[in-house]
Amino acid sequence: MTTATGAHPVQREALRRLAAPVAVLTVCHRASPHGTTVSSVSRVSRTPLLMGACLRAGSSFANLAAEEGRFSINVLDSEQGPLARWFADSTRPDGIEQFAGLAWRPDEFTKAPRLEGALAHYSCRVSGRFVVGDHEVLLGQVVRADHGDGEPLLSYAGGLFAAGLRPARTGRPRDLDRPETLSPNDKAGR
Repeated sequence: MTTATGAHPVQREALRRLAAPVAVLTVCHRASPHGTTVSSVSRVSRTPLLMGACLRAGSSFANLAAEEGRFSINVLDSEQGPLARWFADSTRPDGIEQFAGLAWRPDEFTKAPRLEGALAHYSCRVSGRFVVGDHEVLLGQVVRADHGDGEPLLSYAGGLFAAGLRPARTGRPRDLDRPETLSPNDKAGR
């Protein structure tokens, strides 16, 4: 069974299990700043260094960034959940008022708000945008980047989470050593 969105309920639930960093994209359009929360931002290329962010199709942010030719990505720290909620709230004020009371400074390249305490910050030149399904992908070539210390704010299963990062086990999978997990071809070779 599919829904009006075209995704099967099991597929939608599986997508909710994909943990993603939360970021606030910012732009300064005609001397007026604007921000929006995204939970789908990723490195697209190392050479050149390109970042991609997914926004809903028809996003006003994508239009503003394309018109300006530049935007910023503020990857949120685990303590910045309230910022993620604020910039996701469609009833927040427009322009400079949406940044009232927040600690930020203008990015040197993009002139967009650079949020204090962000885990990482990328200054981007718009290098492309295109619609894919019900989303629009905004591509930015990184002109500058820097980072702070901390842990990322993650979107997972419909909620925001502070990730307690710890090194993962990276050795040989234990299952590979158990005979019952070997394929018939592997067993024949033993």
